[in-house]
Formats: sequence, structure tokens, C-alpha cells
Amino acid sequence: MVKQLRAARTRQALVLAAAEIFAADGYAMSSLPAISRRAGVSAGALHFHFPSKDALAIEVESAARQSVEQLVADRRPSAASALHLLVTVTREVLVSVAADVVVRAGFKLSVDPSRKNGMGFGCWWRAWVCEELLRAQRAGELADGVSPDRVAAVIVAATVGFEVLGVQDRDRIAPRHVEQFWSLVLPQLAARGDQFADVALSDSWPLAKAAQTGRSPV
Repeated sequence: MVKQLRAARTRQALVLAAAEIFAADGYAMSSLPAISRRAGVSAGALHFHFPSKDALAIEVESAARQSVEQLVADRRPSAASALHLLVTVTREVLVSVAADVVVRAGFKLSVDPSRKNGMGFGCWWRAWVCEELLRAQRAGELADGVSPDRVAAVIVAATVGFEVLGVQDRDRIAPRHVEQFWSLVLPQLAARGDQFADVALSDSWPLAKAAQTGRSPV
């Protein structure tokens, strides 16, 4: 039991160290020796758990996905609709990008051109966004003519874009910027502005007014 606990802690330390280095330096510039030093783990122990840098990157993306999946599971019961859930989750994902280095590294790895086996987390995120938009369409929440696939591409691009901008300026991924994004998108996306009246009860209250009036919150 003690040996298993030690192995789990070593693995966790390696994933965290890898996420920190991937997030700061990118995949190509990161190295296994640097990761093992950051984790305080020997090279032999690192290779025991992860045979390659790509295996570590895959594990970081998997951990990022699990974190966001848990966020979705936590928020789904209280979401008034599919669009409400989408707004809430995208807002809180950006909070996680700023606060959680594993989530931040997961997004960065998913669009890193130097990775041959990348896009695992990115593909899942796009599929989830598209799934929620399709669910919204089936529930009559989307305006006529809105393409879930095209809107998903815009939302994913915005999400990744906020992360990229946040590398230079962490304030760029503040929740208010996500709210400003949604204040522009929702009036074109939602079938009815009044369907977001209940959002005013949450931290995303500016979105309700924007969806109802078609104007951005100040």
C-alpha cells in the first residue's frame, strides 16, 4: 500500500511538473530532464511511469479533460438550458485556464503544431461544445439558420484565443472578457432573449441583459 501511494504521488508530481513546463515553454522546447528536475524525480522513475515526452503530454491532456468534465458534471444539474450550461462552462473553463496549470497546458498542447499526436483534448472540447449546441437546437433554443457546427468553431477559437493571449497577459482571460464575448454572440445565437432571464441570478448576470437588449454590458 505504501509503495502504491508513493508511486501515485510520483506520477502526480511528474504530471504537474510536465504541465508547468509545457504551459511555459511549449511542447517542442520542453525536455524530460527538465521535467524530472522540476518534479524532484529521478530520470529512471520518470521513464518507469512515462516512456516518452509524448506519453506525458497525453497524460496532461487527459488530466485537463477530466478536470473540465468534472466542471461540466458539477454545473449541469443547475443549468436552466443547454445554452445556459454552455455559457457557464466556457466562463469557468477560462477561470480554470488562469488558475489551473494542468488545464492551461491541456489547451496549449491541443493546438501545439509540434505535436504529432496532439489535439486529443482540443478535439474533445470542440465535440462537447458542438454537442451542447445541438442539444440547444433540438430544444428550440437556437435562432433559425444558426449552424451548431459553425458556432462551435467560433466558440472553440475564442476559448483557445483567450488562452493564447493570456500567456502574455493573464488579465486577458478574466471572466469579464468571456462575458463580453457572449454578450456579442448570444443576441445572434439565441432564439429568444428572455430565455436568459434566469441567468441574472448567477455570476453571469450581464449576459441576460445583453441577450434581451442586443447590447453589450458596460
